[in-house]
Amino acid sequence: MSFEHLDSPQLKRFQRKVTLLSAGGTFLDGFDLTVIAVAMPLILDHWEFGPGMQGLITSSAVIGSFIGAIWLGNLTDKYGRKAMYVVDLLAFVVFATLTAFAQAPWQLALFRFLLGIGIGADYPISATLVSEFSATQSRGRHSTSLGAMWFVGAVVAYLVGILLVPLGENAWRYMLLTGAIFALIVFFFRVTLPESPRWLTARGREKEAEEIMLKITGQKVKIQPNMKPKQKISSLFTKVLFRRTFFVCGFWFCYAVAYYGISMYTPTILKPFTHGSQMMVYIGSGTVSLLGLIGAIIGMNLVERIGRRPLIITSFTGLSIALIILALNPSPTMAFLVILFSFAVLFANMGGGILNFVYPTELFPTGIRASASGLATAVSRIGSILGILVFPNLVVAWGNSKALWFFAAAGLLGLLISAILAPETKGKNLELINQEFDEKNVEAGGKNGNLA
Repeated sequence: MSFEHLDSPQLKRFQRKVTLLSAGGTFLDGFDLTVIAVAMPLILDHWEFGPGMQGLITSSAVIGSFIGAIWLGNLTDKYGRKAMYVVDLLAFVVFATLTAFAQAPWQLALFRFLLGIGIGADYPISATLVSEFSATQSRGRHSTSLGAMWFVGAVVAYLVGILLVPLGENAWRYMLLTGAIFALIVFFFRVTLPESPRWLTARGREKEAEEIMLKITGQKVKIQPNMKPKQKISSLFTKVLFRRTFFVCGFWFCYAVAYYGISMYTPTILKPFTHGSQMMVYIGSGTVSLLGLIGAIIGMNLVERIGRRPLIITSFTGLSIALIILALNPSPTMAFLVILFSFAVLFANMGGGILNFVYPTELFPTGIRASASGLATAVSRIGSILGILVFPNLVVAWGNSKALWFFAAAGLLGLLISAILAPETKGKNLELINQEFDEKNVEAGGKNGNLA
């Protein structure tokens, strides 16, 4: 369909712009989902409430992101990438601001939930847009950079916490408000990007797709009408696509259980070892987040060299080993915890934490690409919620070290799923991957063939 023009070296600057602005969204995701862990000790000093409300506030954005991912991911396939790409940033601005001015715990939980809808939506929207604009040979690097920016946001959340904590009892409000300021900046730049020509073609709007291709490539491109039937989200569960659907949902679920359970409670786990120093809590937790970022950067630089499959298998192997060592030590020191948590998130983010922006957008046809990514994101949010809500109860019942076996089991399951199901998509353009699905569907004699 003439999308090979997107592989032109002349488009590198434009593609970097698309990636940077999309990464601005995942940066905000990482910041807003992490900053609540940073702010929570100060919120607990400001308001008195029990562990139930604490768990609700901590998980409310994650619960909202479940709805945002599956609902707005589907709308992104219906109404376009750009429309939803801009709208979801408005949710970041509005609701991040409201969280900073919450007057009661229930208000904070509600506004965090609504903020989470925007957070969940941005995963499939940004990842899909980057994938559809990227050159084949650099698609993995561009897509994984979204994951890396998530962890930049997480690290910045700790840095903001360190800088603002001296401001006193309202420091937590300033931390939450900072997310709104970041979102406003990204919003103004996002409105300048065009619609995806691949999506326009899938919707039968070839002339508009040709105009955008001319604008961004400087060349006239003739795009053949899309004669293939439109897909519905139910296509994800057909015989041809179910294996891929199970894989992307399964590995992301396992990663989310382990990563969110660790990251959301790192400050809480470390606090008893710091002799009451909130600054030491932030430094220790920030170190863990920084190693997670380094892991994402390592993976980003390896994804086009060694491929997707070896990377994700290595990732879950390292994560599982680190968590098993943690679980086997009933009396750890703070240094031991920081080092092992750091290695756990380094390996986790080297594969599972960045390939969740790659596989869901590569393995599915254009007409349901955002829906597939949204579904995988939604399933991962279930894993996140499970990790966040179950872990505190396991700690009470079993203690910290035994509770960590829960995360080790999630890592081992992710390793098993990846070893059996992870495909290799390195060096293949999106149309070629879809063509392979077409051929498999024809061979299977399925009724949902000609996926495009």
